[in-house]
Amino acid sequence: MTSSARFTLHPDFAVGEVDPRLFGSFVEHLGRCVYTGIYEPGHPTADDAGLRTDVLGLVRELGVTAIRYPGGNFVSGYKWEDSVGPAEERPRRLDLAWRSTESNRFGLSEYIAFLKKIGPQAEPMMAVNLGTRGVAEALELQEYANHPSGTALADLRAAHGDKDPFGIRLWCLGNEMDGPWQTGHKTAEEYGRVAAETARAMRQIDPSVELVACGSSGQSMDTFAAWEATVLAETYDLVDYVSLHAYYEELDGDRDSFLASAVDMESFIENVVATCDHVGARLKSKKRINLSFDEWNVWYLSKTQREAEENPLDWPEAPRLLEDNYSVTDAVVFGSMLIALLRHADRVTVACLAQLVNVIAPIMTEPGGPAWKQTTFFPFAQASRHGRGQVLDARVDSPTYETKRYGEVPLLHATAVRAEDGTVTVFAVNRSQSEPLPLDIALEGLGLKVLIEHSALADDDPDARNTLDEPERVSPHTVTGTRLAGGTLSATLEPMSWNVIRLG
Repeated sequence: MTSSARFTLHPDFAVGEVDPRLFGSFVEHLGRCVYTGIYEPGHPTADDAGLRTDVLGLVRELGVTAIRYPGGNFVSGYKWEDSVGPAEERPRRLDLAWRSTESNRFGLSEYIAFLKKIGPQAEPMMAVNLGTRGVAEALELQEYANHPSGTALADLRAAHGDKDPFGIRLWCLGNEMDGPWQTGHKTAEEYGRVAAETARAMRQIDPSVELVACGSSGQSMDTFAAWEATVLAETYDLVDYVSLHAYYEELDGDRDSFLASAVDMESFIENVVATCDHVGARLKSKKRINLSFDEWNVWYLSKTQREAEENPLDWPEAPRLLEDNYSVTDAVVFGSMLIALLRHADRVTVACLAQLVNVIAPIMTEPGGPAWKQTTFFPFAQASRHGRGQVLDARVDSPTYETKRYGEVPLLHATAVRAEDGTVTVFAVNRSQSEPLPLDIALEGLGLKVLIEHSALADDDPDARNTLDEPERVSPHTVTGTRLAGGTLSATLEPMSWNVIRLG
């Protein structure tokens, strides 16, 4: 077994181009993601629309692109018409998904305005309710949002103050419809039929829409793979993407397995690709279905379930839910998940970090108080900034370690992205809890002469985290000793670290 890790990069060996949508996120009406998260009228930083400008600044720095809305589980009980028109006249509703009360003060128009204030890179990704509703309501929402004028719903949008269409291109056909926790959950046959009907009708309004069919809610589901195959048999020629959702947490103190979570994530991606391509082959179709990994993150789900049992909610408004406080360890696993997405950029062309603010999020806020960055903020912001271009094929030769959940796993998890200007960024994780990992990268045909920077997120305390009281406890630091000479990059990766090495 080697004591160091190595791989070779060459411009002729590439995975594919990174779609900017790979750096998407997710805003659901859940807990404090919206209320006192992105939207808090009366906050010292709030603009005239009630949006927190301190949060807007952090969202821009994070670098998110497509933002999925309004759910998530919430969308399976969503009545879009509750979320339009004068805010003070909108009805309050019970939200079955999170046993909360929804005020609808923040709705469709506010969501579009929020995206515009983030910047032109922020694209809407709208979900339609195929749990308690169906084809007709999806078409009504599409017409209200996108039709220019001259129909009742388009003119209603204009009367509500939005003359210009919202221009939503990317649509999710429901959410996690195989999950028994989902309001109106369905069998694969039931969902495949309604998804196909909805897709066909939406394309009659606009053939250029991009549609995401619900995949199974996770690789561990009993329905997994058979669900995708059945749904795609109905929808293959009507949709562009199938969705994947995955969350990971440290269980029973097994940190070694937790650090290897991306092994499962990569197998999930590859299994869904295989299923999609099998259906395409069976249908003798030349079309290729891509993947929308539109929910992914570290989430301490077992903690969430335990708290729900101990403290059942009685329809509160914007309660504190799923507010995980992330450690350095969590950030390293999170970075490894980003690497997994980039390594499959040829097929994963949409991905959404779930979620954006407060709810298992990289950004935290206090009502009436400050906003701050969680540890996971940094890997995402760095990947979004420097992970644009062509993913190079990195065949890693690495020492391994044994895990309870995934067997023998490489200590090094890495990828590299070449930008249009020729610069190359290596993203690398050392999964060892205790030992530094020497790394050599042979750089062939890339014309790289200069080490621009090597930054790492690591800490002597793997449980260190940023909090309201210590919002800057954890941040990336510059690594010294990394060198580029004779076409080889040599570096040492700190134990349990996320690394960004930029070369020009």
